[in-house]
Amino acid sequence: MARAPLLVGNAQAFWGDDPDAPARLVRQRPDLDFLTLDYLAEVSLSIMAIQREKNPTCGYARDFVEVLRSLASSWRDGSRVKIISNAGGLNPVACGHACVAALAELGLGRLKVAAVYGDDILPIIKNSSDERYANWETGAPISTVRDRLTTANAYLGVDGVVSALRAGADIVVTGRVADASLTAAAAIAHFDWEPTDYNRIAGATVAGHMIECGTQACGGFSTDWLELPHSAEIGFPVVEILEDGSCIVTKPHLTGGSVNLRTVKEQLLYEIGDPGNYISPDATVSLLGIRLDQLAQDRVLIEGATGRPPTSQYKVSATYRDGYKAHAIITIFGRHAVLKARKCGENILHQLEQVGIKFERSLVECLGSGASVCGVEIPDHSADLLETVLRVSVADPRRDAVERFSRQIAPLVTAGPQGVTDYSAGRPKVQAVFGYWPTLVDKNLVQQEFEMIAAEAA
Repeated sequence: MARAPLLVGNAQAFWGDDPDAPARLVRQRPDLDFLTLDYLAEVSLSIMAIQREKNPTCGYARDFVEVLRSLASSWRDGSRVKIISNAGGLNPVACGHACVAALAELGLGRLKVAAVYGDDILPIIKNSSDERYANWETGAPISTVRDRLTTANAYLGVDGVVSALRAGADIVVTGRVADASLTAAAAIAHFDWEPTDYNRIAGATVAGHMIECGTQACGGFSTDWLELPHSAEIGFPVVEILEDGSCIVTKPHLTGGSVNLRTVKEQLLYEIGDPGNYISPDATVSLLGIRLDQLAQDRVLIEGATGRPPTSQYKVSATYRDGYKAHAIITIFGRHAVLKARKCGENILHQLEQVGIKFERSLVECLGSGASVCGVEIPDHSADLLETVLRVSVADPRRDAVERFSRQIAPLVTAGPQGVTDYSAGRPKVQAVFGYWPTLVDKNLVQQEFEMIAAEAA
């Protein structure tokens, strides 16, 4: 007899998404089996690395602990929802301990927390003397950035999460795990699939891919966003995964947005590369035979994904220090606003060149005049604009040069043209720049593990 569908929701698409969404989604769908929460974009770990440098107990998304607090009332009311999240970042064990402490304080010490780790391969790359970790996109050798590397994390698959769930974990915090693998792990553990059930795993991977970006599956970021009903109350997605790996994409009743063939197709094709070879750590997925069916309002069936064995390597997201940057912003209004703004930006760079500072990279933009539109031909109405926002950006290896630039915007208040206004942004902040370095690592070099976190003795 077929088992009941597994209900998995997602209520965080990135670190900084709606903090109230997880508790809201669990209230809206109290029948959820799992809630996945994604906190890691490509360079998120660089921010966590800076935090960990200042405090060794940091290096994870501390917002996640507050999310658990917001779910307390649902758990007390009998919710059985389990949580899988990559909020552990660079320090999943510390994140796990913070979660255990918060749950104990809330009287929810019965909930078991596990940390999955092994993705941090920075020591492997730094201690390697060969050039096997070349940039996947440019082919540049790793030696050009090795001494500046700050993070290097493999996109792990389901193994550690599945092991933790089978050991009884209610909450699993991980480091870098492939987005879709958070959902695939829930399905594998629930349905007791074998690691070689590639067609089923492919289907669950597609389900995870559908919800990993949160409200995007419900019309957020979609081409026809303006047509969405009640976009201010847009819902977060839920997938009902069937035992054969197919799934139904839906969202809570009476929430805004829409789940239809159009929104599902847009998310399905998002960031997949070759649709016949969508590579996850758990299976190589083909989307070419997928069938979609609008079963009812806000209910779309996805079936027909097929899978093959995964590759022998993990994708790696590495980051390195790449100098400093600053963005100066000021508004200019009145006749010839764009011409005046552009001249102001050019003057700033010229003044700095006069004292020997020429930046590695610089950009003068007049926002509102079409400066932010890339690759699209638009009519030039800049001469008619009565207002523009000047943004001057610089990047350079020298921090002192960027700091000098940050002091050049304020003089425009009196040395610039008439119409300079709204200096509310103040002096630009000098920020560290992190470069992105995609590469590959052999799976046999990476050891994925999990640890059940015990409450600390009083």
